[in-house]
Amino acid sequence: MAPPGLLSLCVLILVVMPHRAYGSGRGPFGRKNGAATTADSGICATSVTIYGYKCEEHEVTTQDGFILNMQRIPEGRVGGNSTGGNKKQPVLIQHGVLVDGMTWLLNSPEQNLPMILADNGFDVWIANSRGTRFSRKHASLDPSQPDFWNWSWDELVTYDLPAVFDFVFNQTGQKIHYIGHSQGTLIGLASFSEGHQAGKLKSAVFLSPIAYLSHMTTALGVVAAKAFVGEITTLLGIAEFNPKGKEVTVFLNSLCNYPGVDCYDLLNALTGNNCCLNLSTANIFLKNEPQSTATKNMVHFAQTVRDGVLAKYNYGRPDYNVMHYGEDTPPLYNISNIPHDLPIFMSYGGLDALSDVQDVQLLLDHLKFHDVGKLTVQYIKNYAHADFIMGISAKDIVYNQVVQFFKNHQ
Repeated sequence: MAPPGLLSLCVLILVVMPHRAYGSGRGPFGRKNGAATTADSGICATSVTIYGYKCEEHEVTTQDGFILNMQRIPEGRVGGNSTGGNKKQPVLIQHGVLVDGMTWLLNSPEQNLPMILADNGFDVWIANSRGTRFSRKHASLDPSQPDFWNWSWDELVTYDLPAVFDFVFNQTGQKIHYIGHSQGTLIGLASFSEGHQAGKLKSAVFLSPIAYLSHMTTALGVVAAKAFVGEITTLLGIAEFNPKGKEVTVFLNSLCNYPGVDCYDLLNALTGNNCCLNLSTANIFLKNEPQSTATKNMVHFAQTVRDGVLAKYNYGRPDYNVMHYGEDTPPLYNISNIPHDLPIFMSYGGLDALSDVQDVQLLLDHLKFHDVGKLTVQYIKNYAHADFIMGISAKDIVYNQVVQFFKNHQ
């Protein structure tokens, strides 16, 4: 992606960093926060079992050799009632960019989505994308090698999501309910449009759906989209996009110096005016996030902002594209190819600066031939991007609706 919306997505997760912005207007990037969860302790030990839930750590290997970490919460604190026959229905939850599975577990058990689902009788699986804290292993590559980071969200569509779907399906023997937030919605929409999960997918929930990014209103993201004309990999000379690293910190801070960009409150600057975040939750978030991703992935997001279409990674030269795709322009992901009978629940916010209302409407237009009764759309006027994963009101407004949606599609 011609680095044009690089930060647009960065925002997606840096929505986190905004809260630290309460202290300083410039230079909010790069501050160190002691990570509450380390590679040694794991998400189960630090964020699930301490609340009385059973939790399992799993590893899944993709076809291209990445070893992904997953958590399983097989039941609620009191066992939970089965939601479909004798076996609990599996739910796979996929996070957004620059964060990992921990992002779903920042609020109390009564308020976070995985535990609410477990308490309602579901078998919950939490995915962690390649490159994040617990998914930095590969069959033959090391994170210090550039080749480890030679991927974009195309590979999450082609390799990561099919790998975790296959693993959950083989473990449970049942079709899977899917939940994605932000980048998690993007890879779900793209993957389902390519038919990768045919036969294993039961329904899909998209929170703050990202497919088109042409109308995002975040000033920081817009500046980023205009600031770059070449490959950011060449610009920064790095393959790993680590928001806590020196090179990326310098890059992000430089964007804050553009006229019209106010980095004093990063959270709002990036994600919109979130209505319902708890400051203590945001502080926990800052101890654990943001996570690394591939610089190539951020470039791909920038291309999505610039080009206004949902397409595979553009290698920048027609001959390179021909080499990869057999044609001089990257193929499009056709959202209209998602099976029309797939039950879908989509929830978006009126104040979301990343998943802008106009872009969501464009996405919905591609689903206009979906079967009647199979597409449920929720619009929350005062919600922005981070409210869907950290909002203190999300349980009552969103999560209870998700639970009911799944129960209605057993």
